[in-house]
Amino acid sequence: MRPLNSALTRRRFLLGTGALAAGAALPAMAFANTASAATGSRLVVVILRGALDGLSAVPPYADPNYAGLRRELAIAAAGAADGALALDGTFGLHPSLEFLHESYAARELIVLHAVSSPYRDRSHFDGQNVLENGLAKPIGSADGWLNRAIAALPRDTRIADRAVAVSQNVPLILRGDSPVISKSPQITADMDEDLLARLQDLYSKDEWFSARLSEAISTERLADGAAAETGMAPMMAGKAVGSDRLSSLARMAAVLMRSEGGPQIAVFEATGWDTHANQGAAKGVLAQRLGGLDHALRTLSQELGPIWSQTAVLVVTEFGRTAAMNGTRGTDHGTGSCAFLAGGAVRGGRVISDWPGLSRSALLDGRDLKPTLDLRSLFKGVLGEHLRIDGKSLDAKVFPDSNGARPLQGLMRA
Repeated sequence: MRPLNSALTRRRFLLGTGALAAGAALPAMAFANTASAATGSRLVVVILRGALDGLSAVPPYADPNYAGLRRELAIAAAGAADGALALDGTFGLHPSLEFLHESYAARELIVLHAVSSPYRDRSHFDGQNVLENGLAKPIGSADGWLNRAIAALPRDTRIADRAVAVSQNVPLILRGDSPVISKSPQITADMDEDLLARLQDLYSKDEWFSARLSEAISTERLADGAAAETGMAPMMAGKAVGSDRLSSLARMAAVLMRSEGGPQIAVFEATGWDTHANQGAAKGVLAQRLGGLDHALRTLSQELGPIWSQTAVLVVTEFGRTAAMNGTRGTDHGTGSCAFLAGGAVRGGRVISDWPGLSRSALLDGRDLKPTLDLRSLFKGVLGEHLRIDGKSLDAKVFPDSNGARPLQGLMRA
């Protein structure tokens, strides 16, 4: 994360002083503002790392070329055994995506297909950089579009530390000058209460330092309380104890967001979408991954409770996978994929796609689903309608050099 530009900010000084260097005593996160978060819009971004196969997650089963390209990976038409969950007669959802299907029926889900970032090569690292930096190329920015969006939020609703990364590291999408907090479900030493008492006494006569220390302690206890409330097991050797880590991350994000003083924006991520071999169709490795994602989104909605009605959830990936099955019953790195916009604040029950088709002549480079919608159009639409960021800031600051990506309209409920 880039250093803050403000005067050796006391925050940076506080973090660096020897008196506070007893690492376990303070949280491994930026200090949070204890003022209550805005009572309005919430945004959650879920990044699927590894390149989701959009043609399995959202099968275009009515496309005449779909079954022949996909062969044993094809998802059957809606109504057939292990078939797709029907959407609009052309597209369906993978049968593992039951909650998303319920959300679609409740008009709380928009499915977007044939989408992509501006990136057109097939490197996971570079593709994820473009997805997160909001630019047209993987280099050129050390910060992310969501961090820049925080800086562009309307002044009357702007508060400090309004975003959280539920991750061991802050992902690029949230790095930048705007302060964020981070919290990962990992074992950390308990705060030494005696040391904290001494520090509070030491800084009692300095109003600014005293307030910052109190905020830090409150934030750490809030996050630890969230972990306890969710029943989240600590991280052991880099892996969560239990089989549903993604749902645990979603639960932690929700508990933090609904807490007084909690963040308005959250980001968490899931790996394991690089399905080169033995991908499976209605059942198999990808089906299990999709089922885990679906359960995590259901958990998020349940844990957010009444806040769900004010929430938008973006689910995105760095690029798609090849249209045809490869020789190892999987798919290789591709281009176009799908995305989801879910939540109680979403004007859903729709599929948005300028569908290019899957004929040989329609495929990009003769192998990939051709993208017809820039993901930045989706991002701009959500940030503009949901978080009320003005169009000039979106074009000039949040997504520079994106004039060709016009924001989608009518995504959110009035």
